[in-house]
Amino acid sequence: MRAHEAGALHAEGGHQGPSWLRPPQDVNALVPALWASSVRRGDAGALTVGGLDIRDIAGEFGTPAYVIDEDDFRSRAREFKAAFDEVFQDLCGGADVYYAGKAFLCTAVARWIGEEGLGLDVCSGGELEVAIRAGFPGGRIGFHGNNKSVAEIEAALRYGVGRIVVDSFEEIERVAAAAQRLGLIAPVLVRVTVGVEAHTHEYIATAHEDQKFGFSLAGGEAANAVRRILEHPAYLSLLGLHSHIGSQIFDTSGFEVATRRVLGLHLDVAREHGIRLAELDLGGGFGVAYTTAHDPWSARDLATGMAAIIERECRADGVPIPKISVEPGRAIAGPSTFTLYEVGTVKEVLLDGDATRTYVAVDGGMSDNVRPALYDADYSCTIASRVSQAAPTLARVVGKHCESGDILVKDEFLPSDVRAGDLLAVPVTGAYCRSLSSQYNHVPRPPVVAVRGGAAREIVRRETIEDLLALDVD
Repeated sequence: MRAHEAGALHAEGGHQGPSWLRPPQDVNALVPALWASSVRRGDAGALTVGGLDIRDIAGEFGTPAYVIDEDDFRSRAREFKAAFDEVFQDLCGGADVYYAGKAFLCTAVARWIGEEGLGLDVCSGGELEVAIRAGFPGGRIGFHGNNKSVAEIEAALRYGVGRIVVDSFEEIERVAAAAQRLGLIAPVLVRVTVGVEAHTHEYIATAHEDQKFGFSLAGGEAANAVRRILEHPAYLSLLGLHSHIGSQIFDTSGFEVATRRVLGLHLDVAREHGIRLAELDLGGGFGVAYTTAHDPWSARDLATGMAAIIERECRADGVPIPKISVEPGRAIAGPSTFTLYEVGTVKEVLLDGDATRTYVAVDGGMSDNVRPALYDADYSCTIASRVSQAAPTLARVVGKHCESGDILVKDEFLPSDVRAGDLLAVPVTGAYCRSLSSQYNHVPRPPVVAVRGGAAREIVRRETIEDLLALDVD
């Protein structure tokens, strides 16, 4: 990680910026991989999305604001569904795609996902309630979480969710007891920790043994979980196994090792209990490009690579190929959205020697995007309200919060004439930015503005000071 306890000045790269960042030939140019498909510069130089000038969006909805291209979001969802269906068709009759709602979820997004034919993965009672309010079909919902409450489990069973991913021995008994009380049979998957270290930040790598999720293959925990479930045939129906190795992953090598190991358990279950598990969920975590340093795979490339792994491993072990499912979230939501800010101050800070750094402060910050502070995540940005002929300068975009770590974009080249009142856009903020947002310093959270067909509308309204004070009961 580049973060340093003594401050950003001491971080890797210093005031020169990271090694992958190069001065642009045109500081106004957009990198297509970082933006929703309809984003471009209009004739007046301002960004447009879905044919709308972002200055008009800012004028109507204010800043900061998350701006989502609905057609782009839907297109990415369709692309995943079509790719995995087609590639896996001859192997196991297609594959199921569950959108990981934790990336970003509201009732409108749940409806979009439902209309595009995907399933929905939720991991809390609140996310489940969003799905219920949206009228999402219960049978297409998967319910995750490492510590589901009795109330959450019962709500999921009453709504008829298609799968509950069990995560502990206590939870197996909890789900069985809830199903008994309700007179139901609960469909479950066993989350298996396969001991794979995904090449990602330690906080979002989820398949090594030393973490909170799932049953480890080491020591036979996962096999014991299967036995425990099979002890409740009247209340639990074991659908299959689940594996998730982390987030922001850019190749299939980790999936290859994980698949080999989880299929070993699949085969052991068949030998010991004489049953064939019908489903295998390989999770998600597919990476996206936040900067030019990232080179993500397309949905079809991912599907093709994963299908080859599944076919090879199943054939080698003599295991019938189970129905496969995956859970993209960031790869659908992330690039579909950018965050629009207004510049408030610009200052030149003298560093060592004659070097300076340009600090560009905007009207949002770590309350609307905590990922740079939490994961040391890199982002890009551009001046969105105009073009500039000024030379590029290396800048750092910061927020308005009372924290020195309130950094949105650590290093980016912006025009040297950047000034207060400019609109600035940070791309690829559709995943986890709104989901992880806070009210730090009592700053209300921004709205989510969806654009489609030349029209914009709020799908999550802007929070107000009155909203914050409404929770204060003193």
